Amino acid sequence: MAEILKRSKPLAVNPLKAGQPLGAALAFLGLKNSIPMLHGSQGCTAFGKVFFVRHFREPIPLQTTAMDQVSSVMSSDENVIEGLRVICEKNRPDVVGLPTTGLSETQGTDIRRLVREFRQQHPQFATTAVVPVNTPDFSGCLESGFALALEAIIEVMVPTTAMVGRRKKQVNVLCASMLTPGDTEAIREWIEAFGLRAVMLPDIGDSLDGHLVDAETTPLTLGGTPKSEIASMGESAATLVIGRSLAKAADLLKQRTGVPDFRFDHLLGLDACDAFTMTLAEISGQPVPARIDRQRAQLQDAMVDSHFMTGFLRVGIAADPDLLLALGQFLAGVGADIVAAVATARADALSDVPAASVQIGDLDDLERGASAHRAQLIVSNSHAVPAAERLQIPLLRAGFPQYDWVGGYARTWVGYRGARQALFDIANLFLGNHHDITVHRSIYRTDAGSHAQGGTPAGAGLVGH
Repeated sequence: MAEILKRSKPLAVNPLKAGQPLGAALAFLGLKNSIPMLHGSQGCTAFGKVFFVRHFREPIPLQTTAMDQVSSVMSSDENVIEGLRVICEKNRPDVVGLPTTGLSETQGTDIRRLVREFRQQHPQFATTAVVPVNTPDFSGCLESGFALALEAIIEVMVPTTAMVGRRKKQVNVLCASMLTPGDTEAIREWIEAFGLRAVMLPDIGDSLDGHLVDAETTPLTLGGTPKSEIASMGESAATLVIGRSLAKAADLLKQRTGVPDFRFDHLLGLDACDAFTMTLAEISGQPVPARIDRQRAQLQDAMVDSHFMTGFLRVGIAADPDLLLALGQFLAGVGADIVAAVATARADALSDVPAASVQIGDLDDLERGASAHRAQLIVSNSHAVPAAERLQIPLLRAGFPQYDWVGGYARTWVGYRGARQALFDIANLFLGNHHDITVHRSIYRTDAGSHAQGGTPAGAGLVGH
């Protein structure tokens, strides 16, 4: 069990984490015809939008209640009610996400009361789901904000039912923030290989996967989980929960619907993939498809091919808790040694990270730990590039944001194929940064010139002995 080390610095040096409002906004961006509206100042939304645009390289629909100096001191209630009215009237969304920010939380805004007042004043927008969620950015991280938003979505949009298994081939999938658009697409294909139909919540693989459309602009998300699909989750045969951070959301869904669930910390590596595959076989009653078996064999072969590079490889990792656990267990499973582990915030998952200790901190802590233990590889987001350059070791980009690596947001990590590619990339990074031992030249040697021209002086065989 890893020892969890608290923050020991009065400030962040090269910050690692992104705030909870961004995580909540990301969850809402995985719903169809939706738009998140952050309750805070314009800057809160503007900076979040920049992060998303640079990471996904796509236009991102975000709105703000635009709290200014007066509304921050007096009252911002009207900003929320009027903002919801304008969005519903102009854009006709199916879902409006309403996360709070540090500013509105400090003010003490009762975001749920404001949604009730909006309903009373504007009953004509009753068909639009409005999902309020408290996500102060002075606590938690992107992962916890994402999880809180998912709980709020289930609370508002999933009705209490008793119709488990009515749709025998339908399974719910609760997707954690660590999953990329490529991951969610791969998980859907994995499930469909067993003849099942997946309701992904949220589905950023459909909304943020980067695809061209005919419309020049749109104020809402282009894809994602439809509102009607979310309402039908109580009729599914099972729920697959990916990510320990979603435990409370899974508990709430099970409480409201009675649908049995199967929980996985991650889907990275041979053991995790085997557990998920056998669960799908159990739910569907179908044998494992031949192509899944072949992908497993390919991963095993990749593990053999790369074990000289991954065995005893000293690695430093910095990420949100779910991703840190996934990467740590995957790398430890192929023989690597996690010499430095840094997390953005406390979480239950951290105790199972295969490292001596986990520091709650920033990228400066990662750099110091990696330097002290002579790490050979760093795994983190694009903010870790300067640290890797100073340490002169390679960086494997993972997590959010990745703004200097085209296609990083769409990379597939999960499944047998995702793990196989990760092994290849790690091995190649190691080989590309390998330094040969400098040839020893004795200080007593005086015939370097003649030896360089092919001469073999007397006693040359004794040089260096």
